[in-house]
Amino acid sequence: MTSVRAKREQGTTPTASSAGLIIAVMVIAAFVMILNETIVSIALPQLATTLEVSTSTIQWLISGFLLTMAVVIPMTGFLLNKFSPRTMFLAAVGSFTVGTLVCAAAPNFAGLLAGRVVQASGTAVMIPLVMTSVMQLIPAERRGAMMGTISIVIGVAPAIGPTTGGAILALLGWRWMFWLVFALAVVLFALGAARLHVPAKKEPSTLPAGSVALSAGGFASLLYGLSTLGQPGALVPPWACLLVSAVLLTLFVLRQRTLQQAGTPLLDLRTLTYPRYRTGLLLSLVVFMALLGAGAILLPIYLQGVLGHDPFTAGLALLPGGLTMAAISRPAGTWYDRLGARKLVIPGAMGMAASLWGLALVGGAAPLALVIGIHMALMLSLGLMMTPIMADSLGTLPDPLHSHGSALLATLQQVAGALGSAVFVTVATLMSVNAASGTPDGDGIRAGFAVAGMIALVGVVMSFRVKAPEPRRLP
Repeated sequence: MTSVRAKREQGTTPTASSAGLIIAVMVIAAFVMILNETIVSIALPQLATTLEVSTSTIQWLISGFLLTMAVVIPMTGFLLNKFSPRTMFLAAVGSFTVGTLVCAAAPNFAGLLAGRVVQASGTAVMIPLVMTSVMQLIPAERRGAMMGTISIVIGVAPAIGPTTGGAILALLGWRWMFWLVFALAVVLFALGAARLHVPAKKEPSTLPAGSVALSAGGFASLLYGLSTLGQPGALVPPWACLLVSAVLLTLFVLRQRTLQQAGTPLLDLRTLTYPRYRTGLLLSLVVFMALLGAGAILLPIYLQGVLGHDPFTAGLALLPGGLTMAAISRPAGTWYDRLGARKLVIPGAMGMAASLWGLALVGGAAPLALVIGIHMALMLSLGLMMTPIMADSLGTLPDPLHSHGSALLATLQQVAGALGSAVFVTVATLMSVNAASGTPDGDGIRAGFAVAGMIALVGVVMSFRVKAPEPRRLP
């Protein structure tokens, strides 16, 4: 038994079945962890009342989660090269499990926020881990289909999070949102400890503490500034946070360029020298602004605050869109393997823009069925885009840069989601008739969706820069 395990850790190639098991366990774990990212969004008003905090304070259960992920994810490129995937998986699921237990038993808001931060630390590691494992274990001709599965995780999980949270909230209460997830996390940790033996090529290196400090400070300041835009009573003015972020991230980039010459960067930015990766990265930012900012944050506000539906109905109304994205993501990966990214991304970008402008044009008395239909069209379009973008951008990188490319992609996706949420909600609030109340009305929501639609038009223009697939040489 010891010799078999030693061979596995020394980098022997896994069989097809073992590779499938590895990816399956990681994908299921990632789905549960990313679902948790938005599962509490539908419960924020009730949690504010139950925990006796203000609306702006309770929002930190989402903002704090995103902030922690933006701080931790840049370190994952280094960690994935230093530690084996098995070690990283157990560390990620273990910290997520502990954080979920803290949330479930939290006596007050501070305890709940602390648990969310620990949860986010594990989630931040899992996303790049799954992407990197696919690039290392799956042959190039099958990566599109596998990336389709990952798209279900990254895109569908946050999309159906509010639906899941609304149902649990209505039937069992808010603590069960965490107790149920805790039970799943314990099972996944046990399964990973027993069955997950992943080939690994570890590189001896030392964590660059200066780069970690610059990265953490830069991304934390950026997300804090974005999260407090338009909110009165912020501890630090948003403009000051954004200025500090710009300085720290500039120093971080310069530091990485210096460390690249010695081969010890925290985040290898040579990934940005590959045009396909740059294009996919920029398009991914537009997709996540639409997915998280418009679909997961602004749309639930519209359904509850403008159309007047209760949390359970609002969450249920988002389910068809999430299922639509789940249904299209895997076929989109198969189509990518056959057609390449260009023929999928261009129509997907057009559908995304049309759907967001459709939401901007519907009024405050729109039928629920119409809103559900437009949301389904939006999620269908995003599903067509997400898989080809990830597969095409990461597939162009050489093996040593896969972990760094995954980490940078995942980091900026979270930043884009936070940026979209902050900008769209702020615009919706400021453009409302009674802006002083801090509650968006129908006119404000339409303005928020219009801004999202304008950003989507930029994505349409960028989609034409996606290149056709290069011809593959037959063996």
